[in-house]
Amino acid sequence: MAEDLYSVLEVQRGADEAEIKKAYRRLARQYHPDVNKEAGAEDKFKQVQRAYSILSDAQKRAQYDQFGVTDDTPGGGGFGGGFEGFSAGGFDDIFDVFFGGGGGGRRSRQQGPRRGEDLRYDLELTLEEAAFGISKEIQIYHLEACSGCEGSGRKPGTPKVTCSHCNGTGQIKTVQRTLLGSFSQVMACHHCNGSGEVVKNPCDRCAGRGIEKKKKTLSVDIPAGVDTGTKLRVPREGNFGEPNGEPGDLYVFLSVRDHQFFKREGDDIYIEVSISVGQAILGTEIEVPTLDGKAMLKIPSGTQPGTLFRLKGKGVSHLRASGRGDQHVRVQVQIPTTLSSKEKALIQEFSDQNESRNKSIFDHVKRWF
Repeated sequence: MAEDLYSVLEVQRGADEAEIKKAYRRLARQYHPDVNKEAGAEDKFKQVQRAYSILSDAQKRAQYDQFGVTDDTPGGGGFGGGFEGFSAGGFDDIFDVFFGGGGGGRRSRQQGPRRGEDLRYDLELTLEEAAFGISKEIQIYHLEACSGCEGSGRKPGTPKVTCSHCNGTGQIKTVQRTLLGSFSQVMACHHCNGSGEVVKNPCDRCAGRGIEKKKKTLSVDIPAGVDTGTKLRVPREGNFGEPNGEPGDLYVFLSVRDHQFFKREGDDIYIEVSISVGQAILGTEIEVPTLDGKAMLKIPSGTQPGTLFRLKGKGVSHLRASGRGDQHVRVQVQIPTTLSSKEKALIQEFSDQNESRNKSIFDHVKRWF
């Protein structure tokens, strides 16, 4: 997707030439390689220069405002590359560019209200919240229609004024002469952003932009089974579109915090527990933690170090299906580091008997062969 040049310069789409120039100078000073030695500063400086070269040129800016790309826009490929950035009616738009809307009976298109930008919010969850789902309240700042003028940009009670540059059509037509002949190009008027109207008496609250930044609290339902990288869409909670365009969407990007005990792999979880030598030899029943609380796990006699046991259905909920994953418990045998004389004697006796039994088995196998 082509980058948003207005976001690069940190200005609104309706910014005038002076605002764009001021923003460019500020950012160019901030990211100039001779001043800023941080990683990525030079790339940001080039990005700012590229955005300014397009938005400071009236014709290129109008082309970018209408189609989202120009011959100079990264990822746009000009008109010789792909069609990224064009509207769903791409072929009609292309004929409009080259033939001024007259090709094959196609009529030129007037740019209407633009959809607002999408926003991103990063939200961190615990493993338990991701496993079972939760409703989270988040606070965001986004652009909404100005409450003073209801998004019109005009001071309440003042009339609409027709744009003198396009005479209210919202379009500017230019003719390009080439060796192949003359080509008409119809673009949205960048003085009125294709609306055909200009603000002569701007709203005091929003200075004529029709938008204002507001803080909002939202409740986001997190489904059970999400994982790091899951993206949730909250419709119409992005920035307000101008003029009076449809709001963009809010995308909530999720990440799951590492757990103190559990390790997640897909919808299964893993945990390690320690048992004593005696428990491993004789068998026992131990209490292990799960996402639901505590559960009992039976350890059979003769359990070897590293043995993996499964608790079915004790893992993470499946995101797109019913049921849950499993919990796997890996058993490690804890070898004591200090022993009393009595303990040593008992273990030595056990070891001698075990070696004697193994030797007897070995002799029996030798006789067999």
